Amino acid sequence: MGYHRPDQTTGLLCKRTTGRCHRSHAMHVTDRRRRLRDYFQREGCVRPASVFDPVSSRTAYALGFEVGMLGGSIASAVILGAPDVAVMTLTELADQVRRITRASDISQIVDADNGYGNALNVMRTVRELEDAGASGMTIEDTSLPSRYGSGGKEELIPLDEMTGKLRAAVAARQDDATVILGRTHAINATSLDDAVERVAAYADTGVDGIFLMGIREEAHLQAVRAVTNLPFMLGSTPESLTMDVLAPYGVKIVLRGHGTFTQTVRTVYESLEHQASGAPSAELADREPTPEMMGIATGTADYRSARDAYLGG
Repeated sequence: MGYHRPDQTTGLLCKRTTGRCHRSHAMHVTDRRRRLRDYFQREGCVRPASVFDPVSSRTAYALGFEVGMLGGSIASAVILGAPDVAVMTLTELADQVRRITRASDISQIVDADNGYGNALNVMRTVRELEDAGASGMTIEDTSLPSRYGSGGKEELIPLDEMTGKLRAAVAARQDDATVILGRTHAINATSLDDAVERVAAYADTGVDGIFLMGIREEAHLQAVRAVTNLPFMLGSTPESLTMDVLAPYGVKIVLRGHGTFTQTVRTVYESLEHQASGAPSAELADREPTPEMMGIATGTADYRSARDAYLGG
C-alpha cells in the first residue's frame, strides 16, 4: 500500500488501499508513537480521524489515516451515553483506548481531561493510557468536575498546579516516544494574556507540544507563537483558518469536530425511527454498507486467514 503526503488543501492523510486492513504484522506501539512524533516535527498541518471504537479505528486506518483522536466528550458519549460532564472514570477510558488501539495500527491521541485528579493521579493516568496503547495524550488546565455553585462555567486550575501536573506527566512516561501535550482553555475561560502566560509556562515543563482551545484568529496564534517554539495542536477553530494559514505558525494537527460519531448518532436515530414507524426496511436499503465496508469494519480478512491457518479444513 502506498502513502501520499498530506494534502495541503484538506489536510487529510491519504493512502491507496484495497480495503483490507491486515493485522498479522501489527506495528509495535513504540513505532506508532514515533510516527505521531514525526507528525509534530514535519512541515505542514493535518487533520486526524475522529476515532472512538474498533470499527472507526479499522475504517480510518484502512482509508489512510495514520493519526486518530479520541475526544473526551465523544468517549463519555460512547462509553456511558453521557454528556461531557466528567463522570467517566480513567479505567473506563483506558479500556476503550485499548479496544481502539488493538483494532488497527493508527497512532491514537487521547483526551485525558485534566489527568483525573492531582499530579499523582496524572502519573497514574499517563501510565494507564500508555499501557492501553495510546500514542499521545492531552492534559488540560480546566477544573474538573465543575465545582458546586459554578453554574457549569469553565474554570481553570492555578498555573503552578498545572505546571506541576505536566512535569509529573512527563516524569511518569514509560516510553520516551509517547507524546505529551499540555492543553489550555485560557482563551475561552479567562483571556488571551493568560493563555500566553500559561503557554510559556507549560512549554518549560518538558511537554512535546501545546494543545490550544479557542483560537479564532491569526492574532491569537501570533501571540502564543511569540513565547514558544513547541508545535501546536488546535481544537474548535473556524474553517476560515485554513491549513495554509495555520501551518506557518507551527500548527501540526487541527481538529474540525467529531462528525464520525455525531453523524453515527443521527443514523442510529433515523434508522430506529424508521423501524418504529412500521415502514418497510427495504426503504433504507441504500444506506446499507457494502460487503467491503463491513469487511474492513470487522477485520474479516484477518479472521478468515486465522481460521484457514489454525482451524483446519
